[in-house]
Amino acid sequence: MSSVLGLDVGTSGTKAIAMNAEGKLLASALVEYPLYSPKPNWAEQDPADWKRAAFDALKQLAGRINPREVKALGLTGQMHGSVFLDAKNQVLRNALLWCDQRTADQCAAITEKVGEKRLLEMVSNPALTGFTAPKILWLRDHEPALYDRLKKVLLPKDYIRFELTGEFATDVADASGTLLFDVKNRCWHKELMSVLGIDPEFMPASYEGPEITGYLSKDAAKKTGLPAGIPVVAGGGDQAAGGVGCGIVRTGVISASLGTSGVVFAFADTVSTDPEGRVHTFCHSVPGKWHVMGVMLSAGGALQWFRNTLCQSERAVGEQTGVDPYEYITAEAAQVPVGCEGLIFLPYLTGERTPHKDPYAKAAFLGLSLRHTKAYMARAVLEGVAFGMRDSLEIMRGMGITTSEVRASGGGARSSVWKQILADTGRVPMVTINVDEGPSYGAAILASVAAGMYANVEEACDAIIHETARLEPNPKNLAPYDQWFKEYQAAYQALAPSFRRIASLL
Repeated sequence: MSSVLGLDVGTSGTKAIAMNAEGKLLASALVEYPLYSPKPNWAEQDPADWKRAAFDALKQLAGRINPREVKALGLTGQMHGSVFLDAKNQVLRNALLWCDQRTADQCAAITEKVGEKRLLEMVSNPALTGFTAPKILWLRDHEPALYDRLKKVLLPKDYIRFELTGEFATDVADASGTLLFDVKNRCWHKELMSVLGIDPEFMPASYEGPEITGYLSKDAAKKTGLPAGIPVVAGGGDQAAGGVGCGIVRTGVISASLGTSGVVFAFADTVSTDPEGRVHTFCHSVPGKWHVMGVMLSAGGALQWFRNTLCQSERAVGEQTGVDPYEYITAEAAQVPVGCEGLIFLPYLTGERTPHKDPYAKAAFLGLSLRHTKAYMARAVLEGVAFGMRDSLEIMRGMGITTSEVRASGGGARSSVWKQILADTGRVPMVTINVDEGPSYGAAILASVAAGMYANVEEACDAIIHETARLEPNPKNLAPYDQWFKEYQAAYQALAPSFRRIASLL
């Protein structure tokens, strides 16, 4: 039975899956690794951990399927992270991640040098701390000895591609998040690189999502148990690949991913940008297409923080019963009325990108009273994230993007309570589909196209992905949530100056 593989170099771990031509999951493996925060608002990982995890995960798959029947391997992974290599292709330092906030000064310098409007014209996006270009400039400004040795900059999955194939390559979707890519024309923006003083040779060749970028080397084959020569496909950044994995390949259907971050993702036939740069416009993994994306830095991550910090009893009971503690937390939240009797949570635990572009933003519970219990706080977290997702929806609607339904994905989408809150706050049906493997599944779909199993990405998604359930908005909750959404927005505006002052004190 022919199969294809998808490999996702994520923030918490690397996941590998195998699927057949009909989209059936044959096997999966997950290997985790740590995240380091040596200073406040810094986030780093060791690329050696990614390499170990990727090889281990692929080796596990090779032991569970017939490796000789693997036709192609697709790659995906966390976006924006920077792997700095020297002339001998050795890693110079830990990679700076998508959620790292240290580059505020570099972003300001880019915007001042290029101009905000001109930057949007050139690369369709504003300068944000998560993007790759300011990370390169941070290395130049703060670690000049390492910068002098710099020869290549790779995104996380593309470092693993290099270790698997020996090739320097990326895909157009992931490249779009570097702030160095001409999103309209789907190529590196050499003029902008010249203005910023960044050598174009630092960046790898770019490919469309289903294109073959190299072949599994003999050394990688030996370490993974897979045959040498397997085609390794360009794939996509985790959001574009996740969009493919949810079937977001035509106008009108969007997705909401509740992973560590929260992403609202919409397909676009043509380049469409927000004049204020509040949402991102990137190339899609579907050749010749684009996507518009709003990104919250803390979504599922906010609920994870709440669980780890305040829910020791739920975790203890979960260990005894084998029930996921999130089920206890969301069940308690379901008993709390809409709006939590005035308790609002701002989910800005690691700053924010959409819509505020504010690395100094902080999380906050606003409106606490003696009536509020931990269950109220749990629901406030769920609602706060939902309001943050609505921020992106409203911007997209203002751009003329149709939002007829939202396909939910990510760990948070397993909660029916949270999905109902999302449907009610966003005034849009929440749809569940027959697969929930995320970006790794999308990477495998792109591999299936490269392997000739399908003529194109649209055909593959039509054959594989189907709706299984739908949650409609509850009419009685719409007006109350509209009111609380306005208060949520006003709370950030009121507190934003304080957030900046707090950052200066740190």
